[in-house]
Amino acid sequence: MWSIPKTTILTLSSTYLFSTCFASAITDPLEAHRRRDAHNLRARNIVSDSSAIQSSYDFIIVGGGLAGLVLASRLSEDSNHTVLVLEAGESGDANITQINTPADTYYSSLVGSEYDYAYQTAEQTGCSNRNVSWPRGKVLGGSSAINGMYLVRPNEPEINAIHAINPNDTDEFWAWDSYNAAMKKSETFGAPSSDIAAEAGIQYNAASHGSSGPIHWSYPGETFNIVGNWTPTLATLGIPSNPDSASGDNSGAYITTSSINPSNWTRSYSRSGYIDPLPPRSNLDILPSATVTNIVWGSGTSGNLTATGVQWASSSTAAKQTVNANKEVILAAGTIGSAQVLQLSGVGPSKYLQAAGVDVQLDLPGVGQRLQDHLSGSLIYSTTAETAGDLHADGVATAEFLSYINSATAYVNLTTLLGSDSASALISSAQAEVDSSASSLLPLGDSTVAAGYKAIYDTITNQFYSSNSGQIELLLSITSTSVLIQAAIQHPLSVGELYITSDSVFNYPFINPNYLVHDADLTILREGFKMARLVSQASPLSTYLTGETTPGSSVSTDAEWDTWIQGAVGTEYHPTGTCAMLPLELGGVVSPSLLVYGTSNVRVADASVYPFELSSHLGAPTYGLAEQASTIIRDYWNGVSTNPNTTTTSTSSSSSSTSTGSTDSKSNNAVSSAYGFGGIVCAAIACLVGSMMDL
Repeated sequence: MWSIPKTTILTLSSTYLFSTCFASAITDPLEAHRRRDAHNLRARNIVSDSSAIQSSYDFIIVGGGLAGLVLASRLSEDSNHTVLVLEAGESGDANITQINTPADTYYSSLVGSEYDYAYQTAEQTGCSNRNVSWPRGKVLGGSSAINGMYLVRPNEPEINAIHAINPNDTDEFWAWDSYNAAMKKSETFGAPSSDIAAEAGIQYNAASHGSSGPIHWSYPGETFNIVGNWTPTLATLGIPSNPDSASGDNSGAYITTSSINPSNWTRSYSRSGYIDPLPPRSNLDILPSATVTNIVWGSGTSGNLTATGVQWASSSTAAKQTVNANKEVILAAGTIGSAQVLQLSGVGPSKYLQAAGVDVQLDLPGVGQRLQDHLSGSLIYSTTAETAGDLHADGVATAEFLSYINSATAYVNLTTLLGSDSASALISSAQAEVDSSASSLLPLGDSTVAAGYKAIYDTITNQFYSSNSGQIELLLSITSTSVLIQAAIQHPLSVGELYITSDSVFNYPFINPNYLVHDADLTILREGFKMARLVSQASPLSTYLTGETTPGSSVSTDAEWDTWIQGAVGTEYHPTGTCAMLPLELGGVVSPSLLVYGTSNVRVADASVYPFELSSHLGAPTYGLAEQASTIIRDYWNGVSTNPNTTTTSTSSSSSSTSTGSTDSKSNNAVSSAYGFGGIVCAAIACLVGSMMDL
């Protein structure tokens, strides 16, 4: 029996419906095509013509990435609020197949395309003086549209440490119970088939997951025998399997969930989950290709700034345009973008702002400081096993196969990695270096930034190092014709900074994560790669491997490992820390309500606010962060008591609240007046078709 992809049928159906509904009114084929495209975008609240946006909105969200689109969807559920998203990148529609196909993250990657900012770090002394590539998504959905799709929850002690280091978090938005509820609110869990679970050795506890959120947490529709050997192999090395990694303890080995929609084997990301299923909302506009250049401030004194709007431009040569904010400006431009926009708006370390030619509105030293990232690399092995790379080379292109992405992982604590005695020695040595590290790693010289670093340093060395928290992540990759075993450091003590060097947003900032400058980081990463080699030598995985091709037998001593590491490792794509949620006296940038200190109505709500790295990929926690931010903002402006524990875990952006219903009825009335009853039917079917395509 023929198998015709559902998306093909629906695409053909939507094209037919639009052409049928509007052909009588539009005779020019090119104009008809243009209007069909515009209407399809409008059905998703995406504005294709900047002249169509209003002069003011209640909330202006800077950045339509992972967090920004969560905020847009949730804030616009209230019909009494208007919301504008300004996204520097394109909508993504021109390359939607590459975005939607999970395996294309390897075989037809958008990294290096116009959908990638393609940042580079400054030369890294800890990485053989290399400039390290930093891809970041520049498209609606941000990095969630181009990333590797891992969904790993952080550990309960890590989240509770964020709460503890922020004593003003009296509503406990950043304590585990509330934060975990927010992560679950974003999620719809999809169990693997029994065959896939048996072959890959997948274990899970559905009760630890959400059941009706916008983002699908699932597993690929295809797997391989070698994957099922991951957890038994690590168990022989003292790394136990974890049957419930989403419950607040992600240590051990397991096959993790990925952002895959199992109904059609497509990527589930912030646009497809939070925006595309929505009916048209007259109070929500999303404008791609609009780069925010700066925040506009009203009259006020330093320390009491009020944003009246933002300026944006479509390119470096285009004229700036201004849009006003009635209530708030919310930065969701990511670890690089949010700090950059604040600095370009005159908020940040005065030393760097003045050097860039920016008038200082507020000397806030923490903006851009204590930049951190996960650092990773790969050992490569020849193999007799069938890999995903083999099938791809053979031209296999079923939807199930093209949903296969790497998902075998393990988080290894310090004692397992080093042994008890060596772990204790490293902890003692690191704790003795806190003052010298603060001095050498933070050239800004600000005492509050240094105090914050010391507090973070103490959290890592006194809590995380001694706990079950993973200090190294191990991953199995079989998407090439070789087998890769990867290692990545999770809680670096090496931190750096990000700052603007000109007054233009189109000139990239100086980015320096100071990779591997702290001795403890190099030791931990070295031992992580040694552990990865032990994994390759342990049964049953070893029966599939025929030789280590990188780095090979020429690397065995500590000195040889260090030299190889410094020349081979790169980002694991998880930068954070530049707008840290910390008390002001610790060099913080935002309060627990995510308000930027010294401002009355500017918030930051993205991965830049984590004060330290989490032992997880940052997608899952950042969906939770954006859900929490939405609750904080909506409760404040709707006069609701801010009690996060009342947050329901069953809300889905595909269903509207009562207040949203009135908004959508206004939009439907507009359709009715323009096209009559047939227009309503066509628009409704178009929305349904679009929603089904992107489920």
